[in-house]
Amino acid sequence: MASRNTISFTSVDAQPSGVLVLIAGEGGAVTNGLPQDLKSLVERAASVAKFKGKALSSFELLAPAGSALDRVLVVGGKADTGSGEEHWLKLGGSIAAKTKGADVVTIAAGTLAPAEAASIAAGILLRGYEFDRYKTKKKANGDDEEARDAAREFRLSVADADAAKDAFAGIQPVVDGVVLARDLVNEPANVLGPVEYVAEIEKLSQVGVEVEILDEAAMRDLGMHALLGVAQGSPRPPRLAIMRWNGGGDEAPVAFVGKGVVFDTGGISIKPAAGMEDMKGDMGGSAAVVGLMRALAGRKAKANVVGIVGLVENAVDGMAQRPGDIVKAMSGTTIEVLNTDAEGRLVLADALWYCQDRFKPKFMVNLATLTGAIIVALGNHHAGLFSNNDELSERLTQAGKATGEKVWRMPLGPEYDKQIEGKFADIKNIGNGRAAGSITAAQFLQRFVNDVPWAHLDIAGTAMGSPANEYNQSWASGYGVRLLNRLVEDHYETK
Repeated sequence: MASRNTISFTSVDAQPSGVLVLIAGEGGAVTNGLPQDLKSLVERAASVAKFKGKALSSFELLAPAGSALDRVLVVGGKADTGSGEEHWLKLGGSIAAKTKGADVVTIAAGTLAPAEAASIAAGILLRGYEFDRYKTKKKANGDDEEARDAAREFRLSVADADAAKDAFAGIQPVVDGVVLARDLVNEPANVLGPVEYVAEIEKLSQVGVEVEILDEAAMRDLGMHALLGVAQGSPRPPRLAIMRWNGGGDEAPVAFVGKGVVFDTGGISIKPAAGMEDMKGDMGGSAAVVGLMRALAGRKAKANVVGIVGLVENAVDGMAQRPGDIVKAMSGTTIEVLNTDAEGRLVLADALWYCQDRFKPKFMVNLATLTGAIIVALGNHHAGLFSNNDELSERLTQAGKATGEKVWRMPLGPEYDKQIEGKFADIKNIGNGRAAGSITAAQFLQRFVNDVPWAHLDIAGTAMGSPANEYNQSWASGYGVRLLNRLVEDHYETK
């Protein structure tokens, strides 16, 4: 849901009001340009607090008597070397948290570059996200519904307001994309099935994305029996959504493919009850692709981009796929389904093949909450990166460092590929036991990309339930939108 916070940019000459936020530089210096009475007050308080300007550290004090201000907050703004845009997002989120309850906040950002001020604003908006549409509005801690829903106004006082507004105009659509991805992952599965998901995707046509939907009959005609096998246990019909943003002239497109399992019971290989409610988020890969397409269209990216998401529910009834079933993928490869809870790779197999066969992209990046094994390996701070292309891997790694949506490259190799050779079919959908589970899953996907440069991002640990930070307090993080937007922006847009 959209942030309740609002943003504006003003000149440094504008009179501050509400809470004044001062951003400290090297050594904690914060007093340049302040009126003498306020300058003396801040300097004395900084000395008492032994404030050195460490990133995100802070102290606050009441404004002088007779001032138009309520209070003054001093925040450490010094960025660590190589910290990238995430530092400024964290600073914005931290400011939003530390000024909670203020109606108006003025941020003295006159020493910052326009892009830095814009990223602070983005952090404020992302921190303000709250998924509460299903909560009954009641009085809480003395706050009535009207007060709870009131927008908070953040004014950034900058040296060049027009330049900061221009910079923010480029980043706000990315924020919108992250918010959309968070919303989709947070939605309960009884509300967001494949058909309802398609209805949300079709709204992207309002910002210029071309949307095409394949229904069950169309996918059957194409031979997508790997994807359809996952869906056959649910009364909710599957869909394949194709999104296209054409901003790059005659260039071949770049492509992003997402796993969209709207709920995953595990099928007949059913999951334990504990924690199964989190499987409403098993479509986090698809949400990242949809949010990315919203971001690219919103900022009118000069690139041709294809987004494809396979939307299914993995449920259990008398028609559900059984362990031991054999299905034929669109590529013609036969697959022995030994575990119906290894379903995401079946969905992606047909989506990846369809993508490379129809669109002949420069590369494909797929995203999926694919394996618990990647959480065992990397925890919740890095997504697993698997790829057949060193250049694409390095570009994703650098985009991750810049945005804070970090990836870590994992191995692929023939010794792992051998583990998915089938006994009764060409391949099987799980490896030999639990060892290297995320790797054998990636080896499975690689069978369906031909020689197209490809990367697989296993985001099981980062898309949902990941640790909260200064600019994200949501169970669904929206991971992948900023990462992939940076990848496209830095390397694949026409100049």
